[in-house]
Order: sequence, then C-alpha cells, then structure tokens
Amino acid sequence: MRVGLLADTHDRVPAIRELLRLMQEQGVGLVLHAGDFCAPFSLAPVTDANIALLGVFGHNDGDRGALNAAAQQAMGIELHESPHSFAVGGQRVLLVHDIGEVNTRSLEEHSIVVHGHTHRAEAKTRGETLLVNPGEACGWLHGSPAAAILDLETKGVEVIKLTGNEWRF
Repeated sequence: MRVGLLADTHDRVPAIRELLRLMQEQGVGLVLHAGDFCAPFSLAPVTDANIALLGVFGHNDGDRGALNAAAQQAMGIELHESPHSFAVGGQRVLLVHDIGEVNTRSLEEHSIVVHGHTHRAEAKTRGETLLVNPGEACGWLHGSPAAAILDLETKGVEVIKLTGNEWRF
C-alpha cells in the first residue's frame, strides 16, 4: 500500500492541489498530514480530490475548531492532536508534528514515524523505525513545495518536488 505524506502546507492551496494530483497519479488513496494546515480552506483540495486524509495539528493551526468543523463536513478527513498512533497496512505508525515532542520509547514502539515542523525532507532509520519528514508542502522557506509517497510494505520513500508554474498563484 502506498500512502501520501504531507506536512507544513501553510495555506498554499495551489501547491496542495498539485501535490495531491501527483499522489493520486501514483496510486495513493490515503494521505497522512503531519500538521500546520493553518486555515480550514487548506482542506478544500483534499475534499476536491476525494482522497482520505488522516492528520494531526501543528503549531500554526490556530483555529482548530474551524479546522475540525471543515474536516467533519468532508468525507474521509480525520484530524487529531499530535502525536497520533495508529495501524495501517500492517505497520504501526506515529504521526506527529514536531518530533522533538516525542520520547525515544514512543518512537521505538512504531515501525514508521511521520513528522513535519522543520520544513526539510528527510528519511532515516533509527533502529527498526523509519523516520520520515516529507518536507514543506508550502514551499515558503525552501522555494519548492515537497511531499512524499511511502510504500508501507517496503518502507521505501519517494520525495515529490514541484518545480513548474502549474501550482503557483
């Protein structure tokens, strides 16, 4: 099973829309979002794409009530406090915005940890645990919006970067 990974979308709707389109082209049916949606309208591309999303709140999600209300009006969007632990595709996954808020034992109890906050894409292992940050979907700090696709069976990670004009305002 292949899942999409997003973090730090920070209201950049055109980039979110294009990253989701690319994920769907690659067979992704579920997206994990590691926080910092910012405003409820950032969920509109998810609703428009008719793709399932499981996310956690980040530091810049000011109106969590409005984000929750937007998620509840949509089909297949769930938002949780960070960190959120769950099972999918035979893997125990921890979804967290800031990995610095999670102790080592919690990390080791999961086969995959998806996080955001730093706006830098990376994939590394710590023991048997895969730690993945898909990078910043907004592209505000580093210029190119990024996301990732994770193969749950192989734990392979493919980073997606937008470089064209199709996603810009």
